[in-house]
Amino acid sequence: MIAVTMRLARRVQPLGCVLALRFLVLLPWDVPAAWALDNGLAATPTMGWLHWERFMCNTNCKEEPDSCISEDLFMQMADLMDSEGWKEVGYEYLCIDDCWMARQRDSKGRLQADPTRFPSGIQYLANYVHSKGLKLGIYADVGKKTCAGYPGSFGYYDIDAEIFADWGVDLLKFDGCYCDSVEQLANGYKHMSLALNKTGRSIVYSCEWPLYMWPFHKPNYTEIRQYCNHWRNTGDIYDSWQSIKSILNWVSYNQKTIVTVAGPGGWNDPDMLVIGNFGLSWDQQITQMALWAIMAAPLLMSNDLRHISTQAKALLQNKDVIAINQDPLGKQGYLLRKENNIEVWERPLSNLAWAVAVVNMQEIGGPRSFTINIASLGQGVACNPACHITELLPMKTKLGFYEWTSCLKTRINPSGTVLLRLESQST
Repeated sequence: MIAVTMRLARRVQPLGCVLALRFLVLLPWDVPAAWALDNGLAATPTMGWLHWERFMCNTNCKEEPDSCISEDLFMQMADLMDSEGWKEVGYEYLCIDDCWMARQRDSKGRLQADPTRFPSGIQYLANYVHSKGLKLGIYADVGKKTCAGYPGSFGYYDIDAEIFADWGVDLLKFDGCYCDSVEQLANGYKHMSLALNKTGRSIVYSCEWPLYMWPFHKPNYTEIRQYCNHWRNTGDIYDSWQSIKSILNWVSYNQKTIVTVAGPGGWNDPDMLVIGNFGLSWDQQITQMALWAIMAAPLLMSNDLRHISTQAKALLQNKDVIAINQDPLGKQGYLLRKENNIEVWERPLSNLAWAVAVVNMQEIGGPRSFTINIASLGQGVACNPACHITELLPMKTKLGFYEWTSCLKTRINPSGTVLLRLESQST
């Protein structure tokens, strides 16, 4: 999470058919990704569930026992991730965010869980989560306090890393509130990375380092990747279309800086999936799922798995879309072209395949038709000399065989997306 409490200021036709080719960027895919954190983790983007957007910092278990931050909530989510098919499609990490701690450390300077809401302790919860074939994530802060005012890790990095390992934690989300300087922030993120590795336990390290650096200067992503498995660049996501749009706009504006640094072991994190909540239309939920797959983003749901619709569950568990997100080539996609409120995003995949998302950003009127020159996709090689195209979203449909000189006509709902997979003729 991000809070304003940080002490630093923050913040099918012939080629000539319809559109001129207006490319926004041509990214150098032959340039190898920067050296990654050497902990052997996050070879593909992390998948799981995180409590923050849906449940925030609700500690009122007396009046709201079903939605307060407690061991009961996480055990119930673990049960559902195990029994409702989430684990089988890749959602593996059950992650606690802020507000799990007691207000004070114990007599030995160690973090401790709130004794009322987590009476059995974090180690017990980790064992329970592990018994379901899942992994447990936890939250801490690089500064003197967490964003919600609980004890921070400043001055306790080694102690906290050791206790997380002792408890059996598998992922640490490390926030950046209450630091006195950017130097303290950077040094704290580095220190905790080294401390986690020193424990000998495999712990995915999720950072918010660049988010807190941007108000002061452009982050050094090569350095960040050496210490973190994924990193947040933008503020907290909300359950709204405006929030989704603002994240996509930020990513596309900064893609020349952030796209090529992503890859196995280190990923840009545009924040949680809010599919299955209240603020997005069905088409907007499709857009989030499709674009998070294109961006090779961690897929960390924040919703109530006890009360999720069948439709939202099917979207989140769509194996074809997850396969794009988890593609082993590990290349992040990018915005290729934008024209008349239509955006075309693409991502290179393994075995010479490509994923293409066509997004209708117009929010007035009805569905719009859009025609794509096949030769413009995949840097001109996706369908050279030909390819098979399958529409994955909104509904899986085999569109057929397309030659390099042909065009593809699509129809996209307002704020919706058509997600395509292109496979070369030889695959």
